[in-house]
Amino acid sequence: MKSIRKDPVIRIKPGFLFQHKYYLYPDSFGMIRLKKKIVIAIDGFSSCGKSSFARLIARELVYIYLDSGAMYRSVALYGLQNGLIRGKIIAVEELISELNNIHIRFRIEKGENITYLNDENIELQIRGSEVSSVVSAVSKIPEVRNHLVMLQRQRGRDKGIVMDGRDIGTVVFPDAEVKIFMKAESEVRAERRYKELVEKGINSDLDAIRRNIQERDEQDINRDISPLRQAEDAWVLDNSHMTFEEQMDWFKSVLIKRDLLLKS
Repeated sequence: MKSIRKDPVIRIKPGFLFQHKYYLYPDSFGMIRLKKKIVIAIDGFSSCGKSSFARLIARELVYIYLDSGAMYRSVALYGLQNGLIRGKIIAVEELISELNNIHIRFRIEKGENITYLNDENIELQIRGSEVSSVVSAVSKIPEVRNHLVMLQRQRGRDKGIVMDGRDIGTVVFPDAEVKIFMKAESEVRAERRYKELVEKGINSDLDAIRRNIQERDEQDINRDISPLRQAEDAWVLDNSHMTFEEQMDWFKSVLIKRDLLLKS
């Protein structure tokens, strides 16, 4: 019988902690072996399934999955909870002054990536429409981005991570060994997002999600700081009509082309 290793705790100061628990996954867990530890950067539009894809890759490589979107959402939630964000108005200076009091932690619990803010499980809260409506504006604040990018880069020094977001391959890890840019049809993305929220027990409106996705696309592409861009050396994946198994087969083909896959 396989044993489960003790949980390593990786601390990054200031204000960040990642705790990774090793569980016994299905047969595919840990089945992909690489010639060396690498950084995998996944960028793309919202609700393209980046996080789900990144989790699958991390699982098969036994890598750490770093959810950059959850980090920005955590900052946005902190602002909402503490009266620093009211409607569309952000008290920018006050939010910046609070950054060192925002402690974000990730834990893998029963195979799920769970986000904690100051020791509170906020996974459901940060996926709601209230946070979704302000997170792009929060991510535009230079001091917020610089603070979170610093923490992300600190974790990436040891490699062995998979990270998804909007500017991972262009700004955070421009030297990542594998860069992927994901896209999907807007209607498919809206339906995926709706299904995800319903499954988590969050009341949702499909039309509102469609509008939110359109707004997010516009904001992400046109923001002044680190806009959504496809890295020149990124592999493009349109997963509009692909299963997770087909996406993983595609990923393995990329590893083979990059001569990174360790032959069994």
